[in-house]
Amino acid sequence: MLETVLRRDRAVLVAGLVVIIALAWGWLLAGAGMETSTVEMTAMAGMDGWLMQPAVWTPAYAALIFTMWWVMMVAMMLPSAAPMLLLFARVNRKDKAAGAPLAPTACFAVGYLLAWGGFSALATATQWGLELSRLLSPMLVTSSHWLGVGILVTAGLWQLTPFKAVCVRHCRSPLGFLVSYWRAGRLGALQMGLAHGAFCLGCCWLLMALLFFGGVMNLYWIIGLAVFVLLEKTIPLGHWLGRVAGIALVAWSAVLAIQAQ
Repeated sequence: MLETVLRRDRAVLVAGLVVIIALAWGWLLAGAGMETSTVEMTAMAGMDGWLMQPAVWTPAYAALIFTMWWVMMVAMMLPSAAPMLLLFARVNRKDKAAGAPLAPTACFAVGYLLAWGGFSALATATQWGLELSRLLSPMLVTSSHWLGVGILVTAGLWQLTPFKAVCVRHCRSPLGFLVSYWRAGRLGALQMGLAHGAFCLGCCWLLMALLFFGGVMNLYWIIGLAVFVLLEKTIPLGHWLGRVAGIALVAWSAVLAIQAQ
């Protein structure tokens, strides 16, 4: 009987995650397509002078950019959090005192996404600063060669730090995280989601900063980074994959630095 209930919970949770992730990716794909089309049409119209002007950052525009970043983080990061959410729901179902498991699981997911909402606010402020300084092109790619080098080398070195290793170990071990950070109740689930989100941030925030190098709305970079994060957190050799990527990023930055000489 319990196994039947667990399978039903799992099916409901998986279906919910698939819908949320699909909606996020759909919104993201549509937004990226509109952004690219707008820039291309403007360039064809010969409005180069207008293109060099920074965007006017009104509160409404800032809210739109924040929403874009947050939806992007949902699309890219929620798939890698699915094993944690599924295990959390299973543990809650087996804990008879916890009641229905889906409400605490939803609270956990909200906490996780709130952590990435904080990152999205920081990314929005960074984008505003880069645009104001003319360090970001109309295609939302860094226009400074040396800033690009700095982003690459910083992200690469971060991949090799002990702090990154600690964060990715928590992300790769859902059971270990639950044992160490278990909190009862919905508020406890929210706190656990925030904690897991914090470890995930420590693991991936500089990888997300690579979007300023490759293009904030460049679908190849977005999909590539999302796949890399998923593999780093889930496959057996994910930890070593992260280290190899770090070395590759540092090497790439060195090549670009030499080319600039």
